[in-house]
Amino acid sequence: MDFIYLQTFREVAIRESFTRAAEVLGYAQSSVTTQIQKLEKTYQVKLFERYSNNKIRLTSAGEELFKLAGQMLELFEQSKEKLAKQGGGSMTIGTMDSIASYFLPPYMQATRKEYPDLNIRLHTDREEMILHQVREGEADVGLILADDSSNPALQWITIREEPLVLIVHPNHPLIAKERISLDDLVDAEWIMPEHTCNYRQLLERVLRANGITYRVSLELGNPEAIKRSIKTGEGISILPLMAALEEIEREELKVLPFEHAELKLEIQLVLHPKKWVSNALSFFMESMRM
Repeated sequence: MDFIYLQTFREVAIRESFTRAAEVLGYAQSSVTTQIQKLEKTYQVKLFERYSNNKIRLTSAGEELFKLAGQMLELFEQSKEKLAKQGGGSMTIGTMDSIASYFLPPYMQATRKEYPDLNIRLHTDREEMILHQVREGEADVGLILADDSSNPALQWITIREEPLVLIVHPNHPLIAKERISLDDLVDAEWIMPEHTCNYRQLLERVLRANGITYRVSLELGNPEAIKRSIKTGEGISILPLMAALEEIEREELKVLPFEHAELKLEIQLVLHPKKWVSNALSFFMESMRM
């Protein structure tokens, strides 16, 4: 049953006239009559008594529906307002540690400020698990660092390019060089992210393709552990710039002057193509693209 019929019913009841209700609502009188007839058929009662001089009045059933219709329409308006604001519910984000720690916090806080009743859940995992969560509907959205759109079954939105940097202790001998070439990295000692990390895989692919031998002295599971190890010892590591920016600005870490065309990633947002995008999720996504 359409709520429009209830609104029409209330107008007819208040104005005690099909004609005046039609004028107020902007309908043809025949349309108002049809809507009332459909309501009477739905409830299987007569809602109005009709008199020969075109006067009408509510029947006892009509009086009861009039009371209920007001409540129903009020709840309907409340539901529209609630859903328009999308103030409640939850939003699940699947992402990787570096994005969760160094990129997402201001956007999550802005979304919570706009939708204070929203519950945001953040799950961190490997790239393949994040894509699985999005594909299976376990996550509303995924955010990963990627060099291409690896799963054509999902919708990919590029947020921004994220530079990858080689970081060292401020006293590392390579800091003295104006420009670092691949040959300068021969037999270098590396403190690497875990082997499943895509930016480690990018780096190793470049090193192997150019015949550069290297040693992995430490393999650590998160950027914080990598940065602490670099600050207290020797070695080189690779991280997204956002993960080391604060330490670089404080000069606790230094970036080697090294560039390579293949060492770049993008922050990519991943959605299921059939995912319903709520207002809260839309706000979250747009805030990252501004």
